[in-house]
Amino acid sequence: MFFRMVKGALFRQRGKMLMIAFTIALGASLATAMLNVMLDVGDKVNQELKAYGANIRVVPQGRAVISQMYDVEGEENAQSQYLAENELGNIKTIFWAFNIVDFAPFLDTQCTLNSEKENIKVTGTWFTHHLSLPTGEELDAGMVSLRSWWEIDGTWIDDNKDPNVKEAMVGADIARKYGLKPGDTLKLSCGKKAENVNIKAVFSSDGEEDSVIYVPLALAQMLSDKKGLVSSIDVSALTTPDNELAKKAAQKGPSSLSKSDYETWYCTAYSSSICYQIQEVITNSVASQVRQVTESEGSILEKTQLLMLLITILSLIGSALGISNLVTASVMERSKEIGLLKAIGANDGPISGLILTEIIITSIFGGIIGYFVGLGFAQIIGHTVFNSAIDIKPMVIPIVAVLVVTVTLVGSLPAVKMLLGLRPTEVLHGR
Repeated sequence: MFFRMVKGALFRQRGKMLMIAFTIALGASLATAMLNVMLDVGDKVNQELKAYGANIRVVPQGRAVISQMYDVEGEENAQSQYLAENELGNIKTIFWAFNIVDFAPFLDTQCTLNSEKENIKVTGTWFTHHLSLPTGEELDAGMVSLRSWWEIDGTWIDDNKDPNVKEAMVGADIARKYGLKPGDTLKLSCGKKAENVNIKAVFSSDGEEDSVIYVPLALAQMLSDKKGLVSSIDVSALTTPDNELAKKAAQKGPSSLSKSDYETWYCTAYSSSICYQIQEVITNSVASQVRQVTESEGSILEKTQLLMLLITILSLIGSALGISNLVTASVMERSKEIGLLKAIGANDGPISGLILTEIIITSIFGGIIGYFVGLGFAQIIGHTVFNSAIDIKPMVIPIVAVLVVTVTLVGSLPAVKMLLGLRPTEVLHGR
């Protein structure tokens, strides 16, 4: 009898029930889309931010000690200690190897330009370098992706086919000072060694790099007589925002962690744990976070997730208000029916259960439709904002189910309160 009454009410008030289902579907679809994007947005935001530079820098131990003691780079002292170029591939063998997006080595030296007396910083690096890793994987690494925001007048150096190519990319400040342009020839003199190079491009970085000349690593090693050596490495890695555990490990060292905390920290893609693992595979190295980049990533990610959470909450509040109005109107229309049920002995509990059952069945129907529509919204957001698909998170299903039921019950409370206050004598007499 109970379910016959539920079925009858659903069909008699199908217009209002469809409106309730539509309201729930809207809230559920937005919640589904935002939750899926929010749970997947970390890697997407990190991937986008990787286009703006490295977030980890690796230097020799001696250089790191000087920088910490005197808060300077220690150029002269740093030149006496280097990292081995043949160990660079080890970076892609750490536990979080798949989180390493790109990296590039640097070798700094001082040269004079076209017989001028003034020393200019010349930095050797990889531009588009192909690596065969110890794991058997193939990798292209270098400056092309690490400095993708540079404004280039000319073309990038291609040192993949010929690592010994004699070409240079000149910073905008130097090009302006000496009247250089792409296609010109430079004579770089570093001590007793000199080399004529062709200017491949003039770049603008809007930073200190505009006063630097970049050349292929092999050329810088030849000019500085440092074959097989590099002075630093920039690494671009996908990381997880730091929490208290990561901050403790970074400040006090991994040895300060308990065994369980150490395992959690080591197996989570914190910047500090990735730095630690890089130090394990690069001899005599110190890897540290580029603070302004790492902190910006964490801040942007947290604000993005907070925005999505607020949108979800507001959409659910709107759904609850809509349901409240619709259910209240439904109870008012059925006041004589409810009054008659009370008059023949029905208690408030079963009548409330009847109304809530009708609404919950309708909300489940709307929630299912809203979930699948929300998956479509999530993919639209992913392709529009991040140019990639959003991973579907199974854990969103129970979360959305709980939210739908909660919103339905909360939205129905005013109607239930009104129902409990109905008096059969007044309702049946039209008052």
